[in-house]
Amino acid sequence: MSLRSVLRLGEVAIRVLDMKVSKQHYGDRMGLHEVMTDADGRVYYKAWDEHDHHSIVLREADAPGMDYLAFKVYDDQTLNDLEPKIRAFGLEVSHIEAGVYPKSGRRLQFTLPSGHVMQLYAHKDQTGNTLGTLNPGVLPDEGVIRGFRINRLDHALLGGVNIDETARLFMEVFGFDLSEKLIDADSKQSLALFLSCSTKPHDVAFVLQPTPGRFHHVSFLLESTHDVIHAADLIGKYRIPVDVGPNRHGVTRGATIYFFDPSGNRNEVFSGGYVHYPDTPTLVWDTTELGHATFAQDNIVRESFLNVLTG
Repeated sequence: MSLRSVLRLGEVAIRVLDMKVSKQHYGDRMGLHEVMTDADGRVYYKAWDEHDHHSIVLREADAPGMDYLAFKVYDDQTLNDLEPKIRAFGLEVSHIEAGVYPKSGRRLQFTLPSGHVMQLYAHKDQTGNTLGTLNPGVLPDEGVIRGFRINRLDHALLGGVNIDETARLFMEVFGFDLSEKLIDADSKQSLALFLSCSTKPHDVAFVLQPTPGRFHHVSFLLESTHDVIHAADLIGKYRIPVDVGPNRHGVTRGATIYFFDPSGNRNEVFSGGYVHYPDTPTLVWDTTELGHATFAQDNIVRESFLNVLTG
């Protein structure tokens, strides 16, 4: 793992059923900053502490789910270096010219073995994180940090088939580490795999599902567990549907709350978690401790958390 190849999850494109109520949810309630609407009606958002132009894209559609996720890489040469490796792995790669996606350079696009569309890009316009880069201070002006107090896009959890093969792609081609995994206690089959390209517990994760290309959740980082409780208060105030109330994961050790946007896409706000290094061994959980692995404060397995995904 090195922060000179794939840097981070940079963009998630989400399908929503009603743009008006979705803008209220992601903008007014959660507190993401709307930065533009394109000619096709897609709406673009960023969090207050993100330098790049946007990280979330909403598209109105007939069914919820995820269109694609995109990782930012270190530079344009990294795209050149990765393309033949992706092809050698057995995946077809298509080219998207610079400017096709707003404020973005050229992209590589391919479909993961899990059935999800993934993109890689090296350039996106940087519009600043509201603090500037000279004598930036620690807080922006009043009113900039609002709603759930989201710092940045953190990770995504995706459901699909062939998750071991997908994890192998991320490790062998993209240089990710397998930070944690959940296996069936009897068969040893992989049920969930957590992958990091940074010092975070995970930047992307995959959960085994019978159908390819499913979307479990997108997660946003908060500053502290106190902010998780603050977000939970607002979730309650605005009657946002909750999947799992404030709790803590065994896997990743993060403080969490799961809730749904008006289209049924699951969101998470997340804080904490351990520091991952390249020499950290893979942490293994099995289904004898499924409750503790998923929600370590009450050890309760939620069927909805395991089985409710969008397309």
